[in-house]
Amino acid sequence: MNRVYEFLKKAGTYYLATMEGDQPRVRPFGTINLFEGKLYIQMGKVKNVSKQLAANPKAEICACIGGEWLRVACELIEDERFEAKKAMLDAYPHLRNMYSEDDGNTQVLYIQNATATFSSFAAAPETVTF
Repeated sequence: MNRVYEFLKKAGTYYLATMEGDQPRVRPFGTINLFEGKLYIQMGKVKNVSKQLAANPKAEICACIGGEWLRVACELIEDERFEAKKAMLDAYPHLRNMYSEDDGNTQVLYIQNATATFSSFAAAPETVTF
């Protein structure tokens, strides 16, 4: 899991895929936080991505750094605790211009049942689960 965290932090931007009915939806994200032994992402509850994950928590994350890429198939589970939201916003203080722990919109979700695959053109894929 730490390797996934480090890769996503270094990449800066990753892409999150969700489903809206039978239509895949993909968008860029940039938040990843390690809190209480779990990886978290952040979004606003008013966004379509939040509604899509409420209907179907299965998601996939993809990120690239040079000639290496990471895919993470997982479920994203909401954590409504103030502490989890605070940890994310403390890690990304620029988000405080748009979000706060108690605004009713800030949403943090942790990665569960994950299969992460590290790939490159130079080596065989490596898979880890967490």
